[in-house]
Amino acid sequence: MTEQDIGTAEPRRPGSGRDAFRMRGPGRSREGAPGRRRVLRNTLLAAAVLPLAGAVWIGVTGLLARSELIAAGRDLDALRQSVAPVPGAASGAVPASAREREVRSAAAHAARAHRLTTGPAWYPAAALPFFGGPFRTVRGAAYAADRLAGDVLSPLVRALPAPTPDSRGDGMSEALMTLQKHAPEVVRAARAAVEVQADVDGLPRSTWLPAADRARAGLARQVDRLGPVMTDASLAARVLPPMLGARGERRYFLAFQNISEARGTGGVPGAFAVLSADRGHLSFERFGNNTEMATTKTGLDLGADFTARYQGSEPTRVWANSNMSPHFPYAARIWAAAWREHTGERVDGVFAVDPATLSRLLRVTGPARMAGGTELTADNVVDLTERASYAMYDDVARRKAFFVEAARAAAGPLITATGDMRRLPALLVALNDAQREGRLKVWSAHAAEQRLIESRPYAGTLPETPGPFAGLVVNNAAGGKLDYYLDRSLTWEAGACSGGDRTVTATMTLANRAPTSGLPDYVTLRGDSPPYRTRPGDNRLLVSYYAGVGATLTGATLDGRPAQLAPGVERGHSVYTLDLELPARSRRTLVLHLLEPHADGAPVLLQQSLVTPLQATLRPGGSCRV
Repeated sequence: MTEQDIGTAEPRRPGSGRDAFRMRGPGRSREGAPGRRRVLRNTLLAAAVLPLAGAVWIGVTGLLARSELIAAGRDLDALRQSVAPVPGAASGAVPASAREREVRSAAAHAARAHRLTTGPAWYPAAALPFFGGPFRTVRGAAYAADRLAGDVLSPLVRALPAPTPDSRGDGMSEALMTLQKHAPEVVRAARAAVEVQADVDGLPRSTWLPAADRARAGLARQVDRLGPVMTDASLAARVLPPMLGARGERRYFLAFQNISEARGTGGVPGAFAVLSADRGHLSFERFGNNTEMATTKTGLDLGADFTARYQGSEPTRVWANSNMSPHFPYAARIWAAAWREHTGERVDGVFAVDPATLSRLLRVTGPARMAGGTELTADNVVDLTERASYAMYDDVARRKAFFVEAARAAAGPLITATGDMRRLPALLVALNDAQREGRLKVWSAHAAEQRLIESRPYAGTLPETPGPFAGLVVNNAAGGKLDYYLDRSLTWEAGACSGGDRTVTATMTLANRAPTSGLPDYVTLRGDSPPYRTRPGDNRLLVSYYAGVGATLTGATLDGRPAQLAPGVERGHSVYTLDLELPARSRRTLVLHLLEPHADGAPVLLQQSLVTPLQATLRPGGSCRV
């Protein structure tokens, strides 16, 4: 075909035949199969690159989030140090503005860590089976840190006492007003802390990445420690203002328990004081000792179970036996009724402390000097009041006067410290430590307040709820002061399940470290006048084991030989008591075998705080439920 032919030929139209076969649709590449291969290759490349990019993104943002959480941790450490107790310090307190800056900074870092661990890469990664465990942990930890800093610690810091250079003399009153102002926020923060604790508990505990597991475990420990603090803060926001006289003056009976002679709530009630609170201003109205209350009797009725268990000891009529029960509200009601009988005055509540509590307070307030020149310090107050004073005075009246003077001397710097905003946070920390050890106990005569208080350890209540329970309680039956030398241990071990019950073995060891010579007569006297021969330093105890509600005793041994214990019931708990002679330098072991219903998990441990703490070992078993 010539050039002319080419120029004059009619254009071809789509139709059947070879040319139609070669036609391509709109936009179709003329390259054919190679184009399709390129698209497929690009798709596969994208499919390979996207997960890699996601992994890189997660790695980079994870490292950035870690840095933010570390920075938040530094801020919180600084915050913790700013409210930590400084023994005897009167200056150097961190102002409220600095605390707020620290918590704001921590909240900002935690919020950035939370934002960094959210988004399109983190969500699908966390949803992966098995491989997603660490990502869920990191995301959950960042979210928990964000809520802790923003929803929990921020309102708590705003409610803390705010020291200023000139805030002296009115500290408790100012703190009370601040607490009232921020009470609703503190209550909401406590609820948020419970929610965060539940969220952290729901995070994976074991993944393929140990670092994530360690981070989760550390966070869980922090949150578990914070939970009770926030619960106490929420309760304080509701209860402390009225108790401290925000709505009118309050008066309290304050008992000093002598823990060298054991009683159910700690020690025998010795010296006492009447404490007044009026709009946060505290003052002691008077001091006295147990001699003043010895002849006071009450007609208080504490119920048939109480009467049946303690009728031989007459707690409502014999002052020295008024707190044989470990249930502190019983003792508090007896003391309040006795005070009214003795003076005609009502009190709004009762507090109980012991020399170990004074030691913690003196570490904050600094030493106290008694009228005779003796200095009370955090290091010597327990030994001085519980041991050395018995050798210092042969005359009983002078010795009892010494105890009252010691209480009065310690009260002076304590009242001063409550008025100093710079010392007040440390003082509150010391009181919190004392209540955790069971050494500070509180009861309110106002029913609504008492209902709130009785859920906390410092209420000293013997709970009536079912479940595993273990309590070793000793009451001195000799009348001396030898429990200064008493060591106690309790091992609670769960055994096999049987018909819905569980076998439990409770092993109690009591050791008398008292020397056989050299102690003052008043310390070693035997007021019980036993019919058998004793030596100086020999002790006698009523040893009671408090088991769970509905528990039964199947057998008991004392030093490997069969023993008979007196059964009883108190607030639903099965109680088994042994009258035990404990010679000087001796050790005795009592073993109880029990069947306990509902004994799943670790038992609630009853705390009886004496000079030497109880050594407790708890070995819970698995669930008995099928």
